[in-house]
Amino acid sequence: MKTMQKLLSKTRQAIKEYNLIEDGDKIAVGLSGGKDSLTLLHILKNYQRFSPETFELIAITLNPGGVDNSPLHELCKNIDVPFYEIQTDIKEIVFDIKKEKNPCSLCANLRRGALNDNAQKLGCNKVALGHHKDDAIETLMLSISYEGRINCFSPRSFMHKNNLTLIRPMVFIEESQIRKAAKEYNFPVIKNPCPADGKTKREDIKNLIRNLDKTMPGFKKNLFKSLTNTDQIFVWDKEIIKKM
Repeated sequence: MKTMQKLLSKTRQAIKEYNLIEDGDKIAVGLSGGKDSLTLLHILKNYQRFSPETFELIAITLNPGGVDNSPLHELCKNIDVPFYEIQTDIKEIVFDIKKEKNPCSLCANLRRGALNDNAQKLGCNKVALGHHKDDAIETLMLSISYEGRINCFSPRSFMHKNNLTLIRPMVFIEESQIRKAAKEYNFPVIKNPCPADGKTKREDIKNLIRNLDKTMPGFKKNLFKSLTNTDQIFVWDKEIIKKM
């Protein structure tokens, strides 16, 4: 099976299980220029051709300042996807004004807000993000390790503020498959302009998971399974335990 067919198969599974795409949707893909969002855009464009649902697709790129996104303009033109580049001062706010030592949270919030606001202005009812299976596993581990709670993003969630539904169609796709697709199809990946790239807690957790999966084969698989195996959840709920 070809690479894109494999990706489409996993995406169809997520769309069906979580009702991610519906007839009449106008979906904005958050296109950062990284391998994940570029792969998502190509998957959804391919899916659109034979999808049982009729939906529109656009791409929105947030420019934090000084990034040449002309390859993204050209790509979207070639695959016939309307492209919108939004100039922002996010980089200046995070690193120069706020001078954040741990910038990821603030940066993510600012980017999320700008993306959602512009998607709403452009008449979209859904925003698609390029989070994949490994992102979900890492987010779960980050939450447990740094927040002391069991938490992860959802494949589908509704944001009342913007009246938008956030979808993550690639949650069943592993990062290695995305990396392979980006290389095979020669996607115009834009280097991450973030000064903190590769120096984050998420990167530390990624390395930890990689090492644990080597020493305990199946660790990653079982960690992801815990997200979907909701019938087997047992935590120390005081009220439930009292009744046992």
